[in-house]
Amino acid sequence: MKIGLVLHELHRSENDLAHKLLHVSERHKADHSIYHLARDLAHWSQHHVREIAEIGKHYDQDLDPEPRTETGLGERLREKSSELIGRRSHAALLLLLDLREVYTMTSGVSADWEMLAQAAQGIKHHDLLDVTQRCHPDTLRQLRWANAMLKENSTQILVS
Repeated sequence: MKIGLVLHELHRSENDLAHKLLHVSERHKADHSIYHLARDLAHWSQHHVREIAEIGKHYDQDLDPEPRTETGLGERLREKSSELIGRRSHAALLLLLDLREVYTMTSGVSADWEMLAQAAQGIKHHDLLDVTQRCHPDTLRQLRWANAMLKENSTQILVS
């Protein structure tokens, strides 16, 4: 079975998504709605990392249950630069690029959850199916948020 490989990839992808969302929140701290919502969404992915690591044990995967985090100088520099730049035009375009990347990453994570759910259903692994049914809806909400923020900010940034 190749489910272990999918779990490994999904674990990495959720970790990367959580990290990217935290990065976006830090970089765009001046935009309070982006800052706070991106952090909340990152915590969802961090929770998914823990869930994947737990179920991964059943598929011979030794995955770190602790999400990858970044603390220190890089984080403080991004936060400070965000405060200094605010919503200037370059920062606004950077926000669109960041949101596009979040949207793209989340789409990939969603596809992985879908594949895993289909496999779990096909082989009747109910524990694995339960994990997908708990986590995939969060990913779909992350995807809808990224899409909505892209639409909202594209109108404001590209037209003005």
